[in-house]
Amino acid sequence: ELNDSVFGIKPNQAVMFDFVKMQLANKRVGTASSKTRAEVRGGGKKPWRQKGTGRARVGSSRNPVWTKGGVAFGPRPRDFSYRLPRKVRRLAMKSALSSKVLDNNIIVLDSLTFDEPKTRLMVQTLKSLPVGKKTLVVTAYGDPNVIKSARNIPGVKPIRADFINV
Repeated sequence: ELNDSVFGIKPNQAVMFDFVKMQLANKRVGTASSKTRAEVRGGGKKPWRQKGTGRARVGSSRNPVWTKGGVAFGPRPRDFSYRLPRKVRRLAMKSALSSKVLDNNIIVLDSLTFDEPKTRLMVQTLKSLPVGKKTLVVTAYGDPNVIKSARNIPGVKPIRADFINV
């Protein structure tokens, strides 16, 4: 018996997209950096006097127009992370779970417990269920025997329920 307030809503694709976009933005490192004319080594002395040479006036040999000069408007280190409101994050999670239910891609078991961590028992359990090659095993309380039994099976990812994601 699935809770309709979580698994029975109409999936909101836009909210799920926003959530995934937020996760990808939060994953960005943002360490790209280049030196400006002030940060490049050298260039303290005026290359030639202001007037009388017939050449263009210039104050530094490290200006962006010159070779070996600094970069004008180059990348600077910055933080790309942001947070969506809590209600939007929860709606995205509910939408993802409801979408899985509508596509018949979710199997809910009353209990899944093992006395000891045995991969063979988990393989037998998964073979008895209609699951594909890639399976996410979500446990409510993070039963260590279930997680240890499933973590060495290729294509199977065991996870606690409080760590699931869109």
